[in-house]
Amino acid sequence: MPKFKSRPLVALLAAGLLLGLAAFSFWPRQATPQYTYETLQRGDIENLVTATGSLQPRDYVDVGAQVSGQLKKIHVEVGSRVKAGDLLAEIDTTVYAAKVEASRAQLRNQQAQLLDRKAQLSLAQIQLKRQQQMHKDEATSLEELQISEANAQSAEAQLKSLEAQIAQTQSSLKVEEANLAYAKIYAPMDGTVVSISARQGQTLNTNQMAPTLLRVADLSVMTVKTQVSEADVGKLRIGMPVYFTTLGGQGRRWHSSLAQLEPTPETVNNVVLYNALFDVPNPEGTLLPQMSTQVFFILQQAKNALLVPMAAVQWEAQERRQGTAASAEEKAKWRERKAARAEQPNSPQGQADTQANTAAQGRKAQVKVRVGDEFELRPVRIGVSNRVHAEVLEGLEEGTQVVSGSALEASKTPASSPLGGMGGGFGGRRP
Repeated sequence: MPKFKSRPLVALLAAGLLLGLAAFSFWPRQATPQYTYETLQRGDIENLVTATGSLQPRDYVDVGAQVSGQLKKIHVEVGSRVKAGDLLAEIDTTVYAAKVEASRAQLRNQQAQLLDRKAQLSLAQIQLKRQQQMHKDEATSLEELQISEANAQSAEAQLKSLEAQIAQTQSSLKVEEANLAYAKIYAPMDGTVVSISARQGQTLNTNQMAPTLLRVADLSVMTVKTQVSEADVGKLRIGMPVYFTTLGGQGRRWHSSLAQLEPTPETVNNVVLYNALFDVPNPEGTLLPQMSTQVFFILQQAKNALLVPMAAVQWEAQERRQGTAASAEEKAKWRERKAARAEQPNSPQGQADTQANTAAQGRKAQVKVRVGDEFELRPVRIGVSNRVHAEVLEGLEEGTQVVSGSALEASKTPASSPLGGMGGGFGGRRP
């Protein structure tokens, strides 16, 4: 009998337990903030404009053929280093050599005729003098004198005509000799053969256009051609520092300064891009043509600065209204004024520019700082900033812990219980 009486009791206990668990699961819970902190440290910070580009030689020459004919021999290969005047290729010279020989033979014939014309002119002049003397002595008629004068003038004219023909033949000979010389193609500069577009045995036709045989480039100085979007091109200025990396450079940076901004844009997939160019020395030859580059234009930078995460910075109302775009525009205008008045630092305008720069560099903000088990808001002034960090000019010290993020987490303790009154995180002062 006791065994059967205990069964309802067990059932009642089980039912009560289930009801208690259900009530607990539906009991209101309190969302408590969970904070993440970061300790302030010093480091370098840069405000950058990034773009992609490619490498090309600063100085190069496309070597072409000036005469038509069959390409008989190419003496270099891609990668060959050449000096100015080195023989690069040869075109078949059979036709051009024959033309030179024909012109030289014609010139020799005309020079022989020239000797005959000079002898005839000399004879005509002698006869004219004899007739003039005889006419004074009344030993000849006027008609004979006039015939002698005409013969002398004719001989002189024939001589001048032949001299003109010789000059024309000599000019033609120079052209033929030049074409014969053009059949041998020499390097116009010191450099490296970076491409060969012709093949040995190929027939070249220069009547339509000058064919390009190969390209010789000086790889000691390379040019980086970068395409910058229209949203960022207004931030760039000539002479600003820039560096770039390559895919195979293992993080190595090549530094230079912006040399040129081309005003004519290029439209790629409905995106307006402007070309920015700068040169970089390449003494080791590690940079090669057509290499892809990741380019970083340095708008602002600070060394050994106290850095705070941007997630911890709370801008004041005025700074939020102005935004980073307005601040960047103000800084760009100040840089232009500074460059124009670099030689007059003590002028009133120069002092005003300095004050404007100070205002632009020192933006007001607030940062939530950890103080023991509590936190508080502290006013700070922010200098150089990017998407990740900001430079703290004043208001904080190295080693300070700041709130860099927070998340809400549901508490397992009912809100009305005594344990729930502590909230979450650091339950001290809350701004």
